[in-house]
Amino acid sequence: MPLAFHSLSHGEIAFGFFNIETDLLLLNRYFFFASDFCRFLVEWVAGGRAGKSEGFLGGYSLPEEGIGNLMGAIHGFDYRGFIGEVYRLYPFPEEPEGFKQNPEGFRTRAVVEQVVAKYGQAVNIPIRFEEEKRIISIGDYCFDEANFQELIFYVWQGGYPRWRDERRPEYVVAMKRTVLDQT
Repeated sequence: MPLAFHSLSHGEIAFGFFNIETDLLLLNRYFFFASDFCRFLVEWVAGGRAGKSEGFLGGYSLPEEGIGNLMGAIHGFDYRGFIGEVYRLYPFPEEPEGFKQNPEGFRTRAVVEQVVAKYGQAVNIPIRFEEEKRIISIGDYCFDEANFQELIFYVWQGGYPRWRDERRPEYVVAMKRTVLDQT
């Protein structure tokens, strides 16, 4: 479930997994796969940061009317937009104990990419690291270092409700080894 995080540019914004059967993350109007996000961070940190102030993360930008209603989709009464269609394919579990982020959510990527492409456009989301100011930007959204680390920690935990059986995908483990352990 996405949570509210503080950004320097837009105040409180939504970030996180929105369905337990996909590793797609939302950042307000941007959607990108956690596997790509983690690999991007690993490559940036492993590259020594020096001389690298910007890169691009593949993802999707959706207009607000194409996103849908997360709570309506979870509760099964509003399946409009992208989120609604994903919840038609991968409904919220009937039993609360089944509400855990699937560590194999990356396996639904091909299906989810077909759905998201109907509602938005593929984009290269710029990620900028301003070392002197200690500000990180993902597209239009700017974070100080502490708030950006909260986004990374959210992915490490598997968001809310956390990873099923506390089992993380390998790309998340690699991110922790490279990024979280070095910050």
